[in-house]
Amino acid sequence: MNVDELKRIVYEENLNLVKNDLVILTWGNVSMADRELGVFVIKPSGVSYKKMKPKDMVVVSLKTGKKVGGKLNPSSDTPTHYELYKKFSKVNGIVHTHSMFATAFAQAGVDIIPLGTTHADTFYDAVPCVRKLNKKEIEGNYEANTGLAIIKEFKKRNICHLETPAAILESHGSFAWGKDAHEAVKNAITLEAVAKMNFLTYSINPKVKKIDQYLSNKHYERKHGKNAYYGQK
Repeated sequence: MNVDELKRIVYEENLNLVKNDLVILTWGNVSMADRELGVFVIKPSGVSYKKMKPKDMVVVSLKTGKKVGGKLNPSSDTPTHYELYKKFSKVNGIVHTHSMFATAFAQAGVDIIPLGTTHADTFYDAVPCVRKLNKKEIEGNYEANTGLAIIKEFKKRNICHLETPAAILESHGSFAWGKDAHEAVKNAITLEAVAKMNFLTYSINPKVKKIDQYLSNKHYERKHGKNAYYGQK
């Protein structure tokens, strides 16, 4: 893949955030990495989705986290993407949004737990609500510290980032990731859907409990396990 193709994909997947009602105004971004090229491409900061073009996408070094291509400034969330790419070597697509229901859970400081099989089809564990950053972290390298906080939370809880490819950040919003930008956007769409389902479920029954683990395991394994049988070969 060349850089122009990478830009085209990132551009199209950013537009998919709009098509799927995951962003308002410019509140979101998609990036995609190419490990062989040693770069990732990300949406430019604060540029309207209606006005941006593939050529406007910004190229960033996977080695340094610095811009190496493009005329515009990269997303202000670029350091968060960079930290995640550095640590999660099999992740090549990242999405950040302030989608309505996932962000509501983030603002409430509450995990998005698996209440049903819809969640279990994509996320093996609860989508964790990462702790809010402290004053020193915010006044320092805020965006990089956001990425580091996600990484530390997954390690602390012993959650596999490939099996649960998303997180919400207290008082902030959501991140999702995948093997490429397309899968990352798909996971962001799913995250918002299960967050909405959880919100509605709690409104009907505030005492609802987490899905039985054996049912959750079955749904995750039939799509992602070594003997998966969902879909077509």
